[in-house]
Parts: sequence; C-alpha cells; structure tokens
Amino acid sequence: MGYVSRLPEMEDGRKEQRRQLLFLSGTCYYLTVGIILEYVQGGEPKTRSIDLLYLRPDTDAIALVEEIRKGEPLITASCKEHVIHLVRRLQEKLEEKEDHKFYLFKVLRAHILPLTNVAFNKSGSRFITGSYDRTCKVWDTASGEELHTLEGHRNVVYAIAFNNPYGDKIATGSFDKTCRLWSTETGKCYHTFRGHSAEIVCLSFNLQSTLVATGSMDTTAKLWDIEKGEEIVTLSGHSAEIVALSFNTTGDRIITGSFDHTVAVWDVGTGRMLHTLIGHRGEISSAQFNWDCSLIVTGSMDKTCMLWNAMTGTHVATLTGHSDEILDVCFDYAGQRIATASADGSARVYNAETKKCIAKLEGHGGEISKICFNPKGNRILTASSDKTARLWDAATGHCLQILEGHTDEIFSCAFNYKGDIIITGSKDNTCRIWH
Repeated sequence: MGYVSRLPEMEDGRKEQRRQLLFLSGTCYYLTVGIILEYVQGGEPKTRSIDLLYLRPDTDAIALVEEIRKGEPLITASCKEHVIHLVRRLQEKLEEKEDHKFYLFKVLRAHILPLTNVAFNKSGSRFITGSYDRTCKVWDTASGEELHTLEGHRNVVYAIAFNNPYGDKIATGSFDKTCRLWSTETGKCYHTFRGHSAEIVCLSFNLQSTLVATGSMDTTAKLWDIEKGEEIVTLSGHSAEIVALSFNTTGDRIITGSFDHTVAVWDVGTGRMLHTLIGHRGEISSAQFNWDCSLIVTGSMDKTCMLWNAMTGTHVATLTGHSDEILDVCFDYAGQRIATASADGSARVYNAETKKCIAKLEGHGGEISKICFNPKGNRILTASSDKTARLWDAATGHCLQILEGHTDEIFSCAFNYKGDIIITGSKDNTCRIWH
C-alpha cells in the first residue's frame, strides 16, 4: 500500500507526514497504519507517531481526526481538513480488493541436506535458508541467485533471522550450541556467541537491533549485545527446553515458551522474570506479543491457545476447538485476529476481542506446522505436511489457492512485506519462490 503524502508547511514551521509504517518480529510481519508528525523543538527535528490500528473503510474519518486532535496539540485546526482527506485516501487503499494469484517463479535446490527454516528481510529483496548441512545461505529474491554461504557452524543450523527492519545482519542458531552474527552484505562473521550448554533452537532480534536473544534445550535463554559481541544476561527459571521466544515491539520485554508448559515474561533491562503464565497442560509450541504489547498469545500441545494480559500476566481467555496439538499461533498486524495451526490438519481464526472462532480453514491433508498473516491482514498462509501450502481469506476461511509442487513436507513459509511474494521451504531440500 505504502501511500505517502506531505502536508504543506504550517505557520510555525512544523510539518506533518501521513503514511503507513512497516515493521517485522522474528518470522512474523506487521503492517500498522499511523500518522507521523514531524516538527521542530529547540532547533532539533523531532517525530511523533500515532497508530491507527483500528482504521477500517467504514470508519468515520471526521470523528476519528477530531478524537486524535483532543490528545495531540501538534494537529492544528488549519491542517485538519488535509488530515481528513489523507485518512479517506488510506481508507480507499484498505478497501481495495485483492485477487492476486501466485505462480511458481523459481525452485531453488538450496542445500545438500534438508532445510530447517526460511526468512525474508524487510523489503523481501533477500531471504535466508538454514539447513542440516551446517550452513545458512543468503539469496537474491528477484533472480534466485545465491549471494553467500555462511559457513562455520559444526552442526545443524536451525534458527535463523534478519535484524529487521534493518536487514544488514543475520543471526544463526545451531545445534553446536553457538549463535553467530553475520554481515548480510559480505557474509562475514562478526561474532560467535558461546555459553549455551545444549542446542539453540530459537532466536530473535529486538526491533531496535541492539540485542539478539537465543533459546536453548539447556532450559535457558540468553541476551547478547550485537555491537560488543557479549552476553548481557542469562534468563534462568524454566525447568525444560525453551522452544519459543519473542520480543515486544518496544524492546523492554521478552517472552519465552517452554516444554515445562509455561511462558515466562522477562524484563530485558534487568533479566528479571516478571510473570509466569501458568495454565497450559502441555508443552508450549508458540508465543507472541500483539503489536501494541497489551496481549500475549500462546499455543500448546494441549490443543488450546490462550490469551494473556501482557502487563499483569493474568489469563484472559482460552481458545478451544482443535482436536490435536496446536503447532503455531500468530496475531494479525492490528492484534484484532488470532490464527492457529494444528496437527489436526486445520487452522482457525479467532476474534481477539470477542474470543470467538470466526473462520475454520479446512482442506489440508496433514498437520499444519506454520501459519502467518499477510501484512494487510486479509490473507493467511499455511504450510503443511501434505506437501502443499495454502492461501486463505482471513475473514471467511475460504481457500483461495493451493501452492503445489513440493515433494515432501513444507515446514516453513513467509510473505514479503508487500504481501506479493511467498517463499516455502520443504524437507525435499528445495525452497520455492512464488510471485
């Protein structure tokens, strides 16, 4: 969507900019609509952002702008009409129908042994693949050309990530118990983080790109300083393997999900455990903050998904309906919908406010291991052991397209930030690019 418009100079020299902001967490994409106010204070240029997470095509634009003005003195009466105009333009963009059909662009025989994960950078211009062959490879999306092979690990490269939204660094977590930090441009290894006593199975950068977190089978997570290449703190408290972790968008909290059936909320600055989310009766498979950091969603092998208040750690709701283990969960960009993927071969979409199931995604012939929303939030992508990925309408649960061609289980899938390119990774040792 990416609509940008500048307001004219105001009497006091301030400027406003109206646009959409794009951000990324871990292997999940966020698109948030908002206003960025640019102004000068004490001779220094400043910016302030106002999120419009709940803007919809039928929102009353005049009432919305009036409500914003009550709490934002930077929006003056002289520019109110222009802001209303821009909100309406954005609503037109939100209302546009999408009938994009994806076609296979390229098959990459990426590694000599099976892949473990795939991930895009923010723009989608590059992606990375991890493998049992002990390497991570960097690829150009447009051409399918291999740019770098990141070599040095002595065992499976399992967890991989770009430091989005910047994308100039890559982190790889390995069964050799180390995490490595690399240059995207040169493929050079900046740091090797040592300290875990067992396999690293999950990792994540904070959005500020100052820290990388690693989760291990040794029951601990560690925070590492990207610039110094040093361990900041060890997060100890779980009694079993840590298999999921995620920073919130502000970077002051991180959650860890464990096979001990709990999720812990930690203060990033001190390493102190703030809350333990207790309620699941099976291993945790996935955990994530919503965009405004108010909620946490958790998926478990106990066949349920739970919602939690991120500030207090209290249980908000249990989302039921699946008949087998939940393998992945995610929020849409606005935190209004939750999607769950299950070993029962189905996925579900829940309304985060009403906690009701609003769509059932049925049709896969095997377990669904990965699920994600497109940045706009109106499409869902699923990856399954039935060798296909599927594209769904997020509102109705209708299957829009089946991505076929892989000859073994698909375990990883992702959209680029525009939502017009998909990558799928399979146990058939190939990665496929779909346009």
